[in-house]
Amino acid sequence: MAAGGRSAATRGGEAVRGRKTAGGCMPGCGRAPAGENGAVREDAATCDSAAVCEGADASGRVRGRASAASRADDAPVVELRGVSCAAPDGSRILDDVSLSVRRGECVLLCGRSGMGKTTITKCVNGLIPQFEPAIERAGEVRVCGLDPAACEMYELALRVGSVFQNPKSQFFNLTSNDELAFGLEAAGVDAEVIERRVGETVRALRAERLLDRDVTKMSGGEKQSLVFASVDAMGPDVYVLDEPTANLDAEAARILHDHVASILARGKTVIVAEHRLHFMADLVDRALLVEGGRIVRELAPDELRALPASERERLGLRAVDPADVLALRCPPAPRPTRALLERGLSLRGFSCSRAGRRAFPPVDLDVPRGAVAGVMGGNGVGKTTLLRAVAGLERATEGTVAFDGHPLDARARRRTCSLVMQDVNHQLFGDSVRSECELALGGAASDAAAERIAEVLSALDLELLPTRHPMALSGGQKQRLAVACALLARREVLLLDEPTSGLDFGHMVDVSRLVRRLAERGISIVVVTHDREFISRCCDSVYHMGD
Repeated sequence: MAAGGRSAATRGGEAVRGRKTAGGCMPGCGRAPAGENGAVREDAATCDSAAVCEGADASGRVRGRASAASRADDAPVVELRGVSCAAPDGSRILDDVSLSVRRGECVLLCGRSGMGKTTITKCVNGLIPQFEPAIERAGEVRVCGLDPAACEMYELALRVGSVFQNPKSQFFNLTSNDELAFGLEAAGVDAEVIERRVGETVRALRAERLLDRDVTKMSGGEKQSLVFASVDAMGPDVYVLDEPTANLDAEAARILHDHVASILARGKTVIVAEHRLHFMADLVDRALLVEGGRIVRELAPDELRALPASERERLGLRAVDPADVLALRCPPAPRPTRALLERGLSLRGFSCSRAGRRAFPPVDLDVPRGAVAGVMGGNGVGKTTLLRAVAGLERATEGTVAFDGHPLDARARRRTCSLVMQDVNHQLFGDSVRSECELALGGAASDAAAERIAEVLSALDLELLPTRHPMALSGGQKQRLAVACALLARREVLLLDEPTSGLDFGHMVDVSRLVRRLAERGISIVVVTHDREFISRCCDSVYHMGD
């Protein structure tokens, strides 16, 4: 946490607050932070605080105190030698992983979900073992000359910046301005430098829309952009990005792509674990295929692009060529007809307001029974709020929602619709898969209820997990459990928010098949997504918000 009070982002003309390190130097200049008694560590070097020190460039960007060898072009900045990781139950997560990444390199970790990519990133940024001590790590890791398992985390934080797949897990503040300045203030950067650096980062990422915002009210994509901006403001030597485009719309992903290109041009090192390859493929120097906790194959950029579609898909990889993604079929929303209005979900002039402001423009949308409608649009245009409003979870709505020609008020919509949230953890309450299903049936535990639960769980490949705690399931299994509960409650409308976020090719295909199977039951399905590959496989029509 930051020492020294609130963060230092500006709000209009408000003064910025911050702290200097001991001796007035920038963090990372070689002078260690003062201890509790104000003393500087004996091994710390000294510098002239009036000059631009070794740890900061002319703009004041923190570079850390990497040794001369680790900054040299021919020496690795990140090195893993024979690294293995084991879970508390003894199962192997990583198995003898060796990896060397040099200054200015962009290395892609790719492969199917659950193969160990995120674990590799956690070894690099020190979360394993510093914050996950139950994970037993063997082997040697060096990052900018430091052992992440042995050094102080503040030392590593000046050198390694991390963007997690779930952005909410790394927020420390309630407002975006405070979050942007938090790391710099915690590092003891001077107030004026914080103000300048935050401004530079916001302009570079074209993120002005993120300023002066309540982070709890941001969309998933906006949160992800804010996290990257907060990390980038620190100016680390190494960027560790775990699914950085998972929640981003196409424009935000393009901005991120361009900024990563500028980071690499400045000699920074980037390690990225990503499934949506087409946004990053042209920046990658090497692609490392991770399977079963091992790096099994290294691909040059040309080799990655030349992979036949069948092999690429077998390896769990998404499309590499942006042109292939743009060419995918995204059918437009159908024109309303009497048949559409009488059979299925129909919205007319539908919107809602929050704090007296309209959350999204009025929507006209028709989704017949047995059909799947995709909803696309930029981050922050109100897609998730639309789903919540249709589900009866927003108060101030206008316009009409009808099903099979019958208007539905908010209470009726809550009985008719089921919403599967992007973070499904918010809607699982039982202590087992079976008890979660019984809750969906109103607490029923009869033989008939047990038979129906078994039938639905079997249809969703959950029949072997009835006693498993919902929080012990994988992300995909949790999602299917939420869908199972919707089916058990006999809901006629299913609303899915970003169901393929962070999924590899195989799991994306599994979700698309599941959605089509559900539609065949005669329900209306609305899917909010940025995933064109997913849309092309399962959606009958696409509605673009913000157009």
